[in-house]
Amino acid sequence: MKFKMKLPSKIEQEIIDSSTKSSTVLECRNLSVFYGDKPAIKNVNMKIFRNKVTAIIGPSGCGKSTILRCFNRMNDLIKGAKVEGEVLFDGKNIYSQDIDPVELRRRIGMVFQVPNPFPKTIFDNVAYGPRIHGEKNKEKLRRIVEDSLRKAALWDEVKDRLNTNALDLSGGQQQRLCIARALAVQPEVILMDEPASALDPIATAKIEELILNLKKEYTVVIVTHNMQQAARVGDYTAFFLMGELIEYDVTSKIFEKPSDKRTEDYITGRFG
Repeated sequence: MKFKMKLPSKIEQEIIDSSTKSSTVLECRNLSVFYGDKPAIKNVNMKIFRNKVTAIIGPSGCGKSTILRCFNRMNDLIKGAKVEGEVLFDGKNIYSQDIDPVELRRRIGMVFQVPNPFPKTIFDNVAYGPRIHGEKNKEKLRRIVEDSLRKAALWDEVKDRLNTNALDLSGGQQQRLCIARALAVQPEVILMDEPASALDPIATAKIEELILNLKKEYTVVIVTHNMQQAARVGDYTAFFLMGELIEYDVTSKIFEKPSDKRTEDYITGRFG
């Protein structure tokens, strides 16, 4: 069944049109990824815009997570992975030899599908990154922890138990804690790989509301198998199929007037 999305008014369309002029944060140029000899991503060209939410959709195995991992070189950690082409971050190829992957991952953080808090206190989870990067001032750490938890919409729920084990939190709270942990090192981009797929509907709604708030300060790229979620949070949506970028456009157009029949077939449930 096709989603009923209200077409934008004239004013909303002007906002959408102006958003295409937003500065480019990330850009893929002829990007391909291989696992051994098997291509996972094939010659992808796309731009990610500042302070927007870009949703990546497509059936299982289409390359969604692979493209996401390209944006902060997480594929470096996968044996046999080979990347061809370029990914530009603020105009510089992140696969250049002079790029420090650790510093890159500070600036481009990632939140994974399954919440993965450290077996430490809530406070120490959030303070971990700043400490690793050399911050030792206790008052500064306290401010960073509070600010990050507030941005992750978790502060009011945990402010009286910062010294309790993070593993005692609910699944939804753990995921927001992981988002706070990513925010604590002051990234510019936040990558999210199906961040709500393991959560119940109430926790999912909180994550989606959080994503919409985060784009005021950050650029967000989210992989999701949930098309309704892409429609709710995405400013832009990219549809991948068998490693190829089939279509990438403003979300309302992707869901209402896709240019490619394969996009329409996927969205209307004919396959996937």
